[in-house]
Amino acid sequence: MKNENDIIKAILSRLPSGKINDTKFEGANIILYTRDKEYLKESYSDIKRVVDEFKKRVELRPDPSLCFDEETATRIIKEIVPEEAGLKELLFDLPRSIVILEAEKPGLVIGKQGSLLNEIKQRTFFVPIVRREPPIKSKIIESIRNVLFVESEYRKKFLDRVGHRIYDGWIRGRKNEWVRISFLGGARQVGRSCLFLQTPESRILLDCGIDVTNDANAYPHLEAPEFNANELDAVILTHSHLDHCGLIPYLYKFGYRGPLYCTEPTRDVAALLTLDLVKIMRSEGKEPLYTSDNIKEMVKHTITLDYGEVTDITPDVRITLYNAGHILGSSIVHLHVGNGLHNIVYTGDLKFGPSSLLEPAETKFPRVESLIIESTYGGRENIMPSMKDANDSLISFVKQTIEEGGKVLIPVLGSGRAQEVLVILEDAIKKGLIPDIMMYVDGIVWDITAIHSTYPDFLGRSLKNKIFSLDENPFLSKSIKRIGSNKERRQLIDEGEPCIILATSGMLVGGPSVEYLKGLCENSKNMMIFVSYQGEGSLGRRIQAGEREIRFSANSNNINGNTVETYEIKMRVETIDGLSGHSDRRQLMSYLKNIKPKPQKVAIVHGENSRILDLASSIHKAYRMETFAPRNLDVIRFK
Repeated sequence: MKNENDIIKAILSRLPSGKINDTKFEGANIILYTRDKEYLKESYSDIKRVVDEFKKRVELRPDPSLCFDEETATRIIKEIVPEEAGLKELLFDLPRSIVILEAEKPGLVIGKQGSLLNEIKQRTFFVPIVRREPPIKSKIIESIRNVLFVESEYRKKFLDRVGHRIYDGWIRGRKNEWVRISFLGGARQVGRSCLFLQTPESRILLDCGIDVTNDANAYPHLEAPEFNANELDAVILTHSHLDHCGLIPYLYKFGYRGPLYCTEPTRDVAALLTLDLVKIMRSEGKEPLYTSDNIKEMVKHTITLDYGEVTDITPDVRITLYNAGHILGSSIVHLHVGNGLHNIVYTGDLKFGPSSLLEPAETKFPRVESLIIESTYGGRENIMPSMKDANDSLISFVKQTIEEGGKVLIPVLGSGRAQEVLVILEDAIKKGLIPDIMMYVDGIVWDITAIHSTYPDFLGRSLKNKIFSLDENPFLSKSIKRIGSNKERRQLIDEGEPCIILATSGMLVGGPSVEYLKGLCENSKNMMIFVSYQGEGSLGRRIQAGEREIRFSANSNNINGNTVETYEIKMRVETIDGLSGHSDRRQLMSYLKNIKPKPQKVAIVHGENSRILDLASSIHKAYRMETFAPRNLDVIRFK
């Protein structure tokens, strides 16, 4: 199809004449509107036939003129939805004939096989969309939902514009077919992940992060001659850690107004982490890279996808997101380029192994010619203990420290390791494996835990079953308490009761974890446990390596101030590798063995130089695949 009229005309030609009065795009989705009440009831087979033929998402909605007024619709919906569903709020989007229902128990709003939703649609002519009311209140979730609601009219125009880009045809002129990727960051390093995909028609960025441990080389090479933000068609975000998302608001600061594709929890956590980055930079006397307004623009332009949902993003690129097993909402990106020309799988960060939080990374794809895989723990020596051994070690260390009257400090990445540790320790308390003590969370851990409780469908089967079937949400445990102020933080450090403290940042490069370290490090009864990757140059890596005297300026967390405070680390320091959200060497090799179909080419990124080279060599020897170990600014032509 050369333009949107072609595909719209073709679809309408398959439907009864005069039944459709308006059409719109919502991204790659095609929305049809009708004023015919009878046709709404009878249209299922017609729409299914069109979907099967065109292989696009086509939805029929009532024209807004059919919808009841909000007061009447509200009364009808409250008659239909049972009280035990905990219906909290109704948000009406009249131009799109949509009503959003926020409820504590979405399943009771949906009804058996969608019966209640169908009744709502038939009686009010609004299309109902159900969202989970967060069981833990979170300002960030409220803010994001408010932005999307307030900006609904803008979003409607934006999504229609995206649809035109997809369906209006080639704007750069088709000459020949090729696929190339520039590695703008994250090649032979951990940090500032950024890949730039080019085809004759498309310009797509895969991740755009920062390296929080390296002030000198913190940002991707967006000055590369092939990259021009004004020509960018789309950005795809694999997950919400700052080394993958931290520079995306910067793109919107400088005028990018195209779509950002990711999962819902990734959108929410990315917004939270980038806002926190702005706050931390200001507290350290640095000029923030961007403002909260730029982050708001990022949210406004995000198009969220579920795992397994196929969508076109440009005329010649179609993507599908799959579970990566790394953190909540983390994705492996499958890119189908051209009409069967080439298929690329980009893993982002992945965990191909069991965890208390998530299912292992997906290995089955429709087609794979090329694979781009991470290698954080890709070296031969990077063999982690089993999940059971790691859990046992954590419980043992905590028990020892508590029995000796000390406190346990666990520096955590806000998303992923914090929630994994909370689930493990909450279960251990429940089973009596450790004393019934308080677990305090500080920094952004609380809000990210709230996001976990809002999207249980993205969690592992066992944990999801606890939340849904058994109503045993570990994140709602009475053993977990939030620390919300400097005064509370100081009291927690000074008071004598043993406890567990989880605080950001996980690498001790700022945030409340550094304040707890200062307050607790000189007491030998206390213990600090590292459970996540410590970047090169970070304070966490230095302490891991044996440094026991640390210095800070009196006014901030960096050591460049004139007045220096020195602390001696007398607390016990331990590392538990098995709780990492990354695959170790054995899991990475197992992933290559299990991926189906087998890729012909493999590019290895997101790892220290020696680990990447080691993994590339091993993959080539074991599986006879062509391997690449690109450097930053290298370009690989995949087709």
